Amino acid sequence: MDHEYVAAVDMGSNSFRLQVGRIVGNQIYPLDGLKETVRLAAGLTPDKLLDAASQLRALEALSRFGERLRGFAPEAVRAVATNTLRVAKNGPDFLRQAEATLGFPIEVIAGREEARLIYLGVAHTLADAHTRHLVVDIGGGSTEFIIGQDIQPLRLESLYMGCVSFSLRFFPDGRIDKRSMKEAELAARRELQTIVHAYRDTGWDEAVGSSGTAKAIRDLLEMNRFADGSITLDGLERLRSRMVRAGDASRAGLEGMRPDRVLVIPGGVAIMSAVFKEFGLDRMTFSEGALRLGVLYDLLGRYHHEDLRAATVARFMHRYEVDSRQAARVRRKALEIYAQLRPQDDLGQSPAAQFLGWAACLHEIGISVAHSSYHKHSAYILGNADMPGFSKRDQALLARLVLAHRGKIERVQSLTPDSPEWLLIFCMRLAAVLHRARDDGPVPEIGVRVTPHGFELQIEREWLSGAPLTAAVLDEEATQWANVGIEFRLRRRSLKQDA
Repeated sequence: MDHEYVAAVDMGSNSFRLQVGRIVGNQIYPLDGLKETVRLAAGLTPDKLLDAASQLRALEALSRFGERLRGFAPEAVRAVATNTLRVAKNGPDFLRQAEATLGFPIEVIAGREEARLIYLGVAHTLADAHTRHLVVDIGGGSTEFIIGQDIQPLRLESLYMGCVSFSLRFFPDGRIDKRSMKEAELAARRELQTIVHAYRDTGWDEAVGSSGTAKAIRDLLEMNRFADGSITLDGLERLRSRMVRAGDASRAGLEGMRPDRVLVIPGGVAIMSAVFKEFGLDRMTFSEGALRLGVLYDLLGRYHHEDLRAATVARFMHRYEVDSRQAARVRRKALEIYAQLRPQDDLGQSPAAQFLGWAACLHEIGISVAHSSYHKHSAYILGNADMPGFSKRDQALLARLVLAHRGKIERVQSLTPDSPEWLLIFCMRLAAVLHRARDDGPVPEIGVRVTPHGFELQIEREWLSGAPLTAAVLDEEATQWANVGIEFRLRRRSLKQDA
C-alpha cells in the first residue's frame, strides 16, 4: 500500500467521529481521533426531513474534520453515513454540501453493511477471536446485531431503533417515569422478537457491546458501583431505577454522566435492557472496536487485494446462476472499449473500470427472475439487495449501468450531460451488442473515441454486412443516444481501403 496513514469518518445518527490510523503490516494502530456530538437524528422531522439546525451542526463538524484530513490522498480516506441519512428524504441534497465541506466522497451504507463493518472493527480488538460473539451496537437511529467468529460474521441485522430516536419518542425533554421506561422497553422488545429466535438458534459464547451507548452505560455502571467493568442485568436495573426515581438523568446524581449523553441515555438504557431480557443475557463486555475501525480495516483489505466487493460479485453470480462465460465475454470487451476511450487510465487501479467490470459480470442476474426485461430485474436486485462491501451509492451505480446496457437509454436520463457514467454505459451497451450471439465466434476489430458531442464507433464494413441483426441494432443506437442528447456516430470502414 502506498499510504502509511488512513482515515475513517463515521457520520452516525448521534455523533460524528474521525479516526486516523497508521498501517503496520496487516494491522492498523489508531493515532488520532475526533468526536463531534451532532445529534443528526434529533433533527429528523416527522416527515423525514433533516432540519436546518442539524444540517448546520453536521457541516460545522465536517469542516473541522476536513481541516484534519488536508493532505490525505482520496483513496486513503473513507467516509460513511448511517441510519439517519438512509431515511432522510433530503439526504441527497445535504450530502452534496457535506462532501464539498469534508473534501471527500461520503457513502451511505445499508444497515447490514453497517453491521458487517462494526463486526470487522470489533473482531480486531477481541482477545479470543475464535470465541463466538454476539455483538450489539446501539447507535443513534439504529441498533446492529451480529453473531460472528474470527473475522467472519454469521448473522447480521439492523433494527430501526436507537438511543436518539427512542429518547425523543419516549422521553421528550429528558423526562423519565416508570410508564415511559416500560413503554420504551416493550417497544424495543417487540422489534427484537423479529430476530431473537434465529439468533438463539445460532448461539454465541460471549456478548459484546460496542460504540458510544454501550460505553456510556458501562462507564455509568462502573463509576456508580452498579457493576465492575462490564454491563450486567442487575446493574442495568439499578441504573434504570435511579433514573426513574429522579425523573431526569441530569438529576439522578450519577457519577460520570456526561452532558452530551443526558438527553439520549434513557433511550439507550431502555434498548439495552430489552436486549438483555430478549437474548437472556446476564453480562456483556465492551469493545473499543466500532464502525470507524471496521471501515479502516475494510479499506486496508481493498489495498491488499482482499476486496470484499469482488467476493460479493462472485457470490451473486453463483446465487443467480449467471452464465459466467457470457459475463466474461462482455466484461472483457467492455474493458477493451474503456481502455480505448480512457488510455490514460490504469485498468487495475481505476475505480470506474472496476465498476464497469462488476456491472458486466452482473448484468444478467435478472434472467433468474424472467428473461423478458431481465435488465430491469437485474437493476432492481442490484439496487435493493444486501451487497456486503458496497455502499448504497455503489449499488445505485451498478443498477444504472445494468439498466442502461440495453433498451431505452432515457431510463437513466436523470444523469447530468457531463456525467462520466455515460462513457461506462457506452462501453456496456456496445460490448453487449457485439456479444449478442453468446458464442466464441469472431468479433470485429473496432475503433472508438470520444467526440465533442458524444461517441464514435468505427467497425469493419465487411463484417457488418454479414451481421444484419447487429447492423440494425447499431443503427438504432444513434436514435437511442439522441434521445438523451448525446451523439452516436457509426462509421463503416473497409478492410480493403485500410490495406
